[in-house]
Amino acid sequence: MLLRILRGLAAAALALAAAAAAHAGYPERAITLVIPVAAGDATDIAGRVMADELSKLLKVPVLPVNAPGAGGLMGAGSVAKAAKDGYTLLFTINASLTSNRILNPHTASYDPLTDFTPLGLTTRTPMVIAVRGDAPFHTLAELAAHAKQHPGQVSLGTAGTGTIGDFTVQIVGAQTGTKMMMVPFKGAGPSVAALQGGHIEGTAVALGLLAGHLKNGSLRAIVTSTRSPEFPNIPTMGELGYRQELLGVWLAFLAPAGVPPEVTRVLVPAIEKVATDPAVAARLATLGVVQDYQPPQQLLAEIRAEQKIVEEILRRSAGATEGAAR
Repeated sequence: MLLRILRGLAAAALALAAAAAAHAGYPERAITLVIPVAAGDATDIAGRVMADELSKLLKVPVLPVNAPGAGGLMGAGSVAKAAKDGYTLLFTINASLTSNRILNPHTASYDPLTDFTPLGLTTRTPMVIAVRGDAPFHTLAELAAHAKQHPGQVSLGTAGTGTIGDFTVQIVGAQTGTKMMMVPFKGAGPSVAALQGGHIEGTAVALGLLAGHLKNGSLRAIVTSTRSPEFPNIPTMGELGYRQELLGVWLAFLAPAGVPPEVTRVLVPAIEKVATDPAVAARLATLGVVQDYQPPQQLLAEIRAEQKIVEEILRRSAGATEGAAR
Protein backbone atom coordinates (compact mmCIF):
# COMPACT_ATOMS: atom_id res chain seq x y z
CA MET A 1 0.00 0.00 0.00
CA LEU A 2 2.75 2.42 1.03
CA LEU A 3 4.72 1.48 -2.07
CA ARG A 4 1.73 2.35 -4.30
CA ILE A 5 1.35 5.71 -2.57
CA LEU A 6 5.03 6.50 -2.99
CA ARG A 7 4.88 5.52 -6.65
CA GLY A 8 1.83 7.73 -7.12
CA LEU A 9 3.58 10.67 -5.48
CA ALA A 10 6.63 10.09 -7.62
CA ALA A 11 4.53 10.03 -10.80
CA ALA A 12 2.80 13.25 -9.80
CA ALA A 13 6.15 14.89 -9.09
CA LEU A 14 7.45 13.81 -12.48
CA ALA A 15 4.34 15.21 -14.19
CA LEU A 16 4.79 18.56 -12.46
CA ALA A 17 8.45 18.59 -13.35
CA ALA A 18 7.64 17.83 -16.97
CA ALA A 19 5.08 20.66 -17.08
CA ALA A 20 7.58 23.07 -15.56
CA ALA A 21 10.23 21.95 -18.02
CA ALA A 22 7.83 22.57 -20.90
CA HIS A 23 7.69 26.25 -19.95
CA ALA A 24 11.24 26.56 -18.62
CA GLY A 25 12.55 26.74 -22.17
CA TYR A 26 10.06 29.42 -23.25
CA PRO A 27 10.11 30.56 -25.95
CA GLU A 28 10.99 27.57 -28.08
CA ARG A 29 9.25 28.62 -31.30
CA ALA A 30 7.90 31.64 -33.14
CA ILE A 31 5.55 34.04 -31.34
CA THR A 32 2.59 35.58 -33.17
CA LEU A 33 2.05 39.27 -32.38
CA VAL A 34 -1.48 40.37 -33.27
CA ILE A 35 -1.71 44.08 -34.18
CA PRO A 36 -5.43 44.97 -34.54
CA VAL A 37 -4.97 47.79 -37.07
CA ALA A 38 -4.28 48.05 -40.79
CA ALA A 39 -0.74 47.74 -42.14
CA GLY A 40 1.03 51.09 -42.33
CA ASP A 41 -0.75 52.54 -39.31
CA ALA A 42 1.59 54.17 -36.75
CA THR A 43 0.56 51.44 -34.29
CA ASP A 44 1.51 48.82 -36.85
CA ILE A 45 4.90 50.41 -37.53
CA ALA A 46 5.68 50.80 -33.82
CA GLY A 47 4.67 47.20 -33.19
CA ARG A 48 6.92 45.95 -35.97
CA VAL A 49 9.89 47.97 -34.70
CA MET A 50 9.50 46.45 -31.24
CA ALA A 51 8.81 42.96 -32.63
CA ASP A 52 12.17 43.11 -34.41
CA GLU A 53 13.95 43.92 -31.17
CA LEU A 54 12.02 41.31 -29.19
CA SER A 55 13.02 38.68 -31.76
CA LYS A 56 16.69 39.48 -31.07
CA LEU A 57 16.23 39.30 -27.30
CA LEU A 58 14.09 36.16 -27.23
CA LYS A 59 16.05 34.45 -30.02
CA VAL A 60 12.86 33.34 -31.79
CA PRO A 61 10.86 35.11 -34.51
CA VAL A 62 8.17 37.50 -33.28
CA LEU A 63 5.80 37.65 -36.24
CA PRO A 64 3.43 40.65 -36.56
CA VAL A 65 -0.01 39.83 -37.96
CA ASN A 66 -2.46 42.63 -38.80
CA ALA A 67 -6.05 41.97 -37.74
CA PRO A 68 -8.03 45.19 -38.31
CA GLY A 69 -11.75 45.53 -37.84
CA ALA A 70 -14.32 46.92 -35.39
CA GLY A 71 -11.88 49.49 -34.04
CA GLY A 72 -9.45 46.85 -32.77
CA LEU A 73 -12.09 44.67 -31.11
CA MET A 74 -11.73 41.76 -33.53
CA GLY A 75 -7.98 41.40 -33.20
CA ALA A 76 -7.98 41.90 -29.45
CA GLY A 77 -10.83 39.42 -29.07
CA SER A 78 -8.91 36.77 -31.00
CA VAL A 79 -5.99 37.07 -28.58
CA ALA A 80 -8.27 36.90 -25.55
CA LYS A 81 -9.47 33.50 -26.84
CA ALA A 82 -6.01 32.25 -27.92
CA ALA A 83 -4.09 29.44 -26.27
CA LYS A 84 -2.66 30.45 -22.90
CA ASP A 85 0.89 29.40 -23.78
CA GLY A 86 2.57 32.73 -24.51
CA TYR A 87 2.84 32.15 -28.26
CA THR A 88 0.05 34.59 -29.20
CA LEU A 89 0.42 38.16 -27.93
CA LEU A 90 -1.40 41.44 -28.52
CA PHE A 91 0.10 44.84 -29.30
CA THR A 92 -2.76 47.29 -29.26
CA ILE A 93 -3.89 50.86 -29.05
CA ASN A 94 -5.78 51.98 -25.93
CA ALA A 95 -9.13 52.24 -27.75
CA SER A 96 -9.61 48.47 -27.80
CA LEU A 97 -9.16 48.43 -24.02
CA THR A 98 -11.07 51.57 -23.02
CA SER A 99 -13.26 53.75 -25.27
CA ASN A 100 -14.33 51.10 -27.79
CA ARG A 101 -15.32 48.72 -25.02
CA ILE A 102 -17.60 51.41 -23.58
CA LEU A 103 -18.99 52.73 -26.86
CA ASN A 104 -19.62 49.25 -28.27
CA PRO A 105 -20.20 46.93 -25.30
CA HIS A 106 -22.23 44.47 -27.40
CA THR A 107 -19.49 44.12 -30.01
CA ALA A 108 -16.57 43.45 -27.67
CA SER A 109 -16.22 39.79 -26.71
CA TYR A 110 -13.81 40.33 -23.82
CA ASP A 111 -13.18 42.27 -20.63
CA PRO A 112 -9.79 44.03 -20.82
CA LEU A 113 -9.36 43.81 -17.04
CA THR A 114 -9.95 40.07 -16.72
CA ASP A 115 -9.35 38.43 -20.12
CA PHE A 116 -5.74 39.57 -20.60
CA THR A 117 -2.43 39.39 -18.80
CA PRO A 118 -0.87 42.88 -18.96
CA LEU A 119 2.76 42.88 -20.06
CA GLY A 120 3.53 46.60 -20.22
CA LEU A 121 2.61 49.96 -21.69
CA THR A 122 5.32 51.06 -24.11
CA THR A 123 4.66 54.31 -25.95
CA ARG A 124 2.38 57.31 -26.43
CA THR A 125 1.49 59.64 -29.27
CA PRO A 126 -0.89 62.64 -29.40
CA MET A 127 -4.23 62.46 -31.18
CA VAL A 128 -4.82 65.19 -33.77
CA ILE A 129 -7.45 66.39 -36.21
CA ALA A 130 -5.89 67.15 -39.57
CA VAL A 131 -7.18 68.65 -42.83
CA ARG A 132 -5.68 68.97 -46.28
CA GLY A 133 -3.02 71.59 -46.74
CA ASP A 134 -5.21 73.41 -49.28
CA ALA A 135 -8.39 73.29 -47.13
CA PRO A 136 -10.20 76.62 -46.66
CA PHE A 137 -10.18 76.23 -42.86
CA HIS A 138 -6.94 76.78 -40.92
CA THR A 139 -8.25 76.51 -37.36
CA LEU A 140 -10.75 74.44 -35.42
CA ALA A 141 -13.02 77.48 -35.16
CA GLU A 142 -13.02 77.82 -38.94
CA LEU A 143 -13.76 74.10 -39.38
CA ALA A 144 -16.63 74.37 -36.88
CA ALA A 145 -18.01 77.43 -38.67
CA HIS A 146 -17.82 75.55 -41.98
CA ALA A 147 -19.67 72.60 -40.41
CA LYS A 148 -22.43 74.91 -39.15
CA GLN A 149 -22.80 76.51 -42.58
CA HIS A 150 -22.91 73.08 -44.24
CA PRO A 151 -24.77 70.82 -41.80
CA GLY A 152 -24.24 67.12 -42.41
CA GLN A 153 -21.61 67.75 -45.09
CA VAL A 154 -18.40 67.75 -43.03
CA SER A 155 -16.93 64.28 -42.56
CA LEU A 156 -14.00 63.29 -40.36
CA GLY A 157 -12.35 59.92 -40.93
CA THR A 158 -11.14 57.68 -38.12
CA ALA A 159 -9.41 54.33 -37.69
CA GLY A 160 -12.78 52.76 -36.91
CA THR A 161 -15.90 52.88 -34.79
CA GLY A 162 -15.10 53.10 -31.09
CA THR A 163 -11.49 54.19 -31.57
CA ILE A 164 -9.94 57.20 -29.87
CA GLY A 165 -10.46 58.98 -33.21
CA ASP A 166 -14.19 58.24 -33.05
CA PHE A 167 -14.19 59.60 -29.53
CA THR A 168 -12.28 62.67 -30.73
CA VAL A 169 -14.98 63.46 -33.29
CA GLN A 170 -17.63 63.15 -30.59
CA ILE A 171 -15.74 65.47 -28.23
CA VAL A 172 -15.10 68.10 -30.91
CA GLY A 173 -18.71 67.98 -32.09
CA ALA A 174 -20.06 68.39 -28.57
CA GLN A 175 -17.60 71.12 -27.60
CA THR A 176 -18.12 73.18 -30.76
CA GLY A 177 -21.87 72.57 -31.01
CA THR A 178 -21.58 71.08 -34.48
CA LYS A 179 -22.65 67.87 -36.17
CA MET A 180 -19.60 66.40 -37.89
CA MET A 181 -20.01 63.01 -39.50
CA MET A 182 -17.65 60.28 -38.32
CA VAL A 183 -16.49 57.99 -41.13
CA PRO A 184 -14.90 54.74 -39.84
CA PHE A 185 -12.10 53.06 -41.78
CA LYS A 186 -10.20 49.83 -41.13
CA GLY A 187 -7.21 51.64 -39.70
CA ALA A 188 -5.76 55.14 -39.66
CA GLY A 189 -3.85 54.66 -42.91
CA PRO A 190 -6.98 54.29 -45.08
CA SER A 191 -8.48 57.32 -43.32
CA VAL A 192 -5.48 59.45 -44.24
CA ALA A 193 -5.59 58.17 -47.82
CA ALA A 194 -9.27 59.17 -48.06
CA LEU A 195 -8.42 62.65 -46.81
CA GLN A 196 -5.62 63.02 -49.33
CA GLY A 197 -8.01 61.90 -52.06
CA GLY A 198 -10.54 64.57 -51.10
CA HIS A 199 -13.22 62.12 -50.00
CA ILE A 200 -13.50 63.53 -46.47
CA GLU A 201 -12.83 66.96 -44.95
CA GLY A 202 -10.57 65.83 -42.13
CA THR A 203 -9.19 62.90 -40.16
CA ALA A 204 -8.83 62.19 -36.46
CA VAL A 205 -5.80 59.93 -36.00
CA ALA A 206 -2.59 59.58 -34.03
CA LEU A 207 0.06 62.19 -34.80
CA GLY A 208 2.65 59.55 -35.63
CA LEU A 209 1.11 58.57 -38.95
CA LEU A 210 0.86 62.20 -40.08
CA ALA A 211 4.37 63.41 -39.27
CA GLY A 212 5.69 63.27 -42.83
CA HIS A 213 2.53 64.78 -44.32
CA LEU A 214 2.59 67.66 -41.82
CA LYS A 215 6.23 68.39 -42.55
CA ASN A 216 5.73 68.54 -46.32
CA GLY A 217 2.58 70.64 -45.98
CA SER A 218 0.21 68.24 -47.73
CA LEU A 219 -1.80 68.02 -44.49
CA ARG A 220 -2.32 70.50 -41.66
CA ALA A 221 -3.17 69.63 -38.03
CA ILE A 222 -5.56 72.06 -36.34
CA VAL A 223 -5.89 70.61 -32.82
CA THR A 224 -4.07 68.01 -30.68
CA SER A 225 -4.54 66.14 -27.41
CA THR A 226 -1.13 67.29 -26.11
CA ARG A 227 1.57 69.60 -27.40
CA SER A 228 4.25 67.81 -29.38
CA PRO A 229 7.90 68.99 -29.25
CA GLU A 230 8.20 68.13 -32.93
CA PHE A 231 5.06 70.13 -33.85
CA PRO A 232 4.82 72.84 -31.16
CA ASN A 233 2.37 75.04 -33.07
CA ILE A 234 -0.59 72.64 -32.91
CA PRO A 235 -2.91 73.87 -30.11
CA THR A 236 -4.87 71.78 -27.62
CA MET A 237 -8.61 72.07 -27.00
CA GLY A 238 -7.93 73.75 -23.65
CA GLU A 239 -5.67 76.34 -25.24
CA LEU A 240 -8.46 77.13 -27.70
CA GLY A 241 -10.84 77.79 -24.82
CA TYR A 242 -12.77 74.51 -24.72
CA ARG A 243 -13.48 72.67 -21.48
CA GLN A 244 -12.67 69.14 -22.61
CA GLU A 245 -9.25 68.04 -23.84
CA LEU A 246 -8.89 65.22 -26.36
CA LEU A 247 -7.65 61.81 -25.27
CA GLY A 248 -4.20 60.76 -26.42
CA VAL A 249 -3.05 57.39 -27.73
CA TRP A 250 -0.94 54.81 -25.96
CA LEU A 251 0.24 51.37 -26.99
CA ALA A 252 0.70 48.23 -24.91
CA PHE A 253 1.56 44.52 -24.96
CA LEU A 254 -0.83 41.94 -23.48
CA ALA A 255 -1.20 38.16 -23.43
CA PRO A 256 -4.28 36.01 -22.86
CA ALA A 257 -5.29 35.74 -19.20
CA GLY A 258 -3.85 32.67 -17.49
CA VAL A 259 -0.49 32.37 -19.23
CA PRO A 260 2.05 30.54 -17.01
CA PRO A 261 4.23 32.65 -14.69
CA GLU A 262 7.28 31.33 -16.52
CA VAL A 263 6.06 33.13 -19.64
CA THR A 264 5.55 36.51 -17.97
CA ARG A 265 8.93 36.19 -16.25
CA VAL A 266 10.49 36.13 -19.71
CA LEU A 267 8.25 38.59 -21.55
CA VAL A 268 7.88 41.43 -19.02
CA PRO A 269 11.62 42.24 -18.69
CA ALA A 270 12.14 41.75 -22.43
CA ILE A 271 9.36 44.23 -23.24
CA GLU A 272 10.71 46.69 -20.67
CA LYS A 273 14.17 46.51 -22.25
CA VAL A 274 12.81 47.12 -25.74
CA ALA A 275 10.45 49.88 -24.59
CA THR A 276 13.28 51.79 -22.90
CA ASP A 277 15.96 51.20 -25.55
CA PRO A 278 17.33 54.56 -26.86
CA ALA A 279 17.85 53.06 -30.31
CA VAL A 280 14.17 52.08 -30.45
CA ALA A 281 13.22 55.56 -29.23
CA ALA A 282 15.16 57.11 -32.11
CA ARG A 283 13.35 54.93 -34.65
CA LEU A 284 9.94 55.75 -33.16
CA ALA A 285 10.59 59.49 -32.82
CA THR A 286 10.26 59.94 -36.57
CA LEU A 287 6.69 58.66 -36.21
CA GLY A 288 5.82 61.12 -33.46
CA VAL A 289 5.73 58.19 -31.02
CA VAL A 290 7.38 58.70 -27.62
CA GLN A 291 8.59 56.00 -25.23
CA ASP A 292 6.81 55.93 -21.86
CA TYR A 293 7.25 52.47 -20.37
CA GLN A 294 4.84 51.48 -17.60
CA PRO A 295 4.92 48.04 -15.91
CA PRO A 296 1.98 45.61 -15.95
CA GLN A 297 0.23 46.84 -12.81
CA GLN A 298 0.46 50.45 -13.97
CA LEU A 299 -0.99 49.41 -17.33
CA LEU A 300 -3.99 47.96 -15.50
CA ALA A 301 -4.34 51.18 -13.51
CA GLU A 302 -4.19 53.19 -16.74
CA ILE A 303 -6.98 51.10 -18.28
CA ARG A 304 -9.20 51.57 -15.24
CA ALA A 305 -8.52 55.32 -15.04
CA GLU A 306 -9.16 55.92 -18.75
CA GLN A 307 -12.38 53.95 -18.67
CA LYS A 308 -13.65 56.32 -15.97
CA ILE A 309 -12.53 59.36 -18.02
CA VAL A 310 -14.30 58.02 -21.12
CA GLU A 311 -17.53 57.48 -19.20
CA GLU A 312 -17.37 61.00 -17.77
CA ILE A 313 -16.61 62.58 -21.16
CA LEU A 314 -19.57 60.75 -22.68
CA ARG A 315 -21.86 62.18 -20.00
CA ARG A 316 -20.51 65.70 -20.54
CA SER A 317 -20.60 65.40 -24.34
CA ALA A 318 -24.21 64.24 -24.23
CA GLY A 319 -25.08 67.22 -22.06
CA ALA A 320 -23.23 69.64 -24.32
CA THR A 321 -24.94 68.23 -27.41
CA GLU A 322 -28.37 68.57 -25.84
CA GLY A 323 -27.58 72.14 -24.84
CA ALA A 324 -26.41 73.04 -28.36
CA ALA A 325 -29.58 71.55 -29.84
CA ARG A 326 -31.88 73.73 -27.73
